Amino acid sequence: MPMADLRKQLEKLSCDNVVTILNSGNIVFDASNVDLKGLEKSIENHLEKVFEFSIPTILREAELISGLLDSNPFKDVVLTKDIRLYVSFLRMEVQNDLQLPWTSDDRAFKIISMVDNSILSILDLSVTNTPKGMDFLERYYSKDMTTRNWNTIKRIGKKI
Repeated sequence: MPMADLRKQLEKLSCDNVVTILNSGNIVFDASNVDLKGLEKSIENHLEKVFEFSIPTILREAELISGLLDSNPFKDVVLTKDIRLYVSFLRMEVQNDLQLPWTSDDRAFKIISMVDNSILSILDLSVTNTPKGMDFLERYYSKDMTTRNWNTIKRIGKKI
């Protein structure tokens, strides 16, 4: 979906200062509506009517993104060309018995922490050619999430 079309539709919903991030589906905007879940549902319903297909929407307040960036959760990770840093945003709180930090048996995938329904994880592609990180997250947390790499989160942070 063209980001310009998405931006126009959010502006129709009284979202202000709408800015798209790359061609990633990430958008930063101001809204006076303080009911985040209500706004999330309104956006989903509107976009489905306009574009005639479902567009799952997960909203996060700027303070959460800024807090993640300020805490720099990956600061101790040694980066190589094979290391991927991710933040997965859950739509709803999920309870499970997983003890964090957690590392997969093959040591390719690690969940380092969870902050405000946001899962911070690391994938090491040098260990496996078939990354199973998302499969694991969906099994233990839910499929109702969206995942962004840390570089995208940093770009979002520059726009808020």
